[in-house]
Amino acid sequence: MIRKIINIDEEKCTGCGLCANACHENAIVMVDGKAKLVKDDFCDGFGDCLPSCPSGAITITEREAAAYDEKAVEMRKHILAQQEKIQNHGDGCPGSRLRMMEQREDSAFVSSMTPVSQLRTWPVQIKLAPLNAPYFNGAKLLIAADCTAYAYANFHQEFIKGKVTLVGCPKLDSVDYSEKLTEILVNNDIQSVTIVRMEVPCCGGLEMAAKKALQNSGKCIPWQVVTISIDGKILD
Repeated sequence: MIRKIINIDEEKCTGCGLCANACHENAIVMVDGKAKLVKDDFCDGFGDCLPSCPSGAITITEREAAAYDEKAVEMRKHILAQQEKIQNHGDGCPGSRLRMMEQREDSAFVSSMTPVSQLRTWPVQIKLAPLNAPYFNGAKLLIAADCTAYAYANFHQEFIKGKVTLVGCPKLDSVDYSEKLTEILVNNDIQSVTIVRMEVPCCGGLEMAAKKALQNSGKCIPWQVVTISIDGKILD
């Protein structure tokens, strides 16, 4: 449909962030020091952000765009509110607080023949993941179904090592992860995405959510899908 929507001139944008703060729909984010419209359907076209821009980088234009989606905006606001609560207060649970770990792989560990965990960041659940954690910048992102680490014996060495890990199960959580994953991709400099799923049909929800997030992010990020069989083999 043809409708009014904001246009951001990146050359004029100074990266002050005032427009992002002024947008009631949270439709604008700062990426690499520039204001970006997250998705067309998050923008109502009213232009509340225009007066806040000191450099005149934002204008209203009429073009082909998806219709304003109030329901999606409310869901986004809920996600952001929950994320702020977790980051500021830990959601009352130590298990949801952001952590970065350093793992040793020196001779003492190697000689003991004890496998070394490759997990570097916490939390790992998609629902609890922060949107702007420092470890996301420049990261290779692993989006994995919960069961994959149990089915595939060498999961840490072949998949977790060198990546930031997020896990989930759309069947158990009964949610669409795509909105949250889109936010993470848009707000951070993700270098690549690896999706690891089980062969069972319900894992298709995780794969579809990740692919949808990649598409909605508007970024050209290298990605791949790896499928694990129930008996612990890589199928593709």
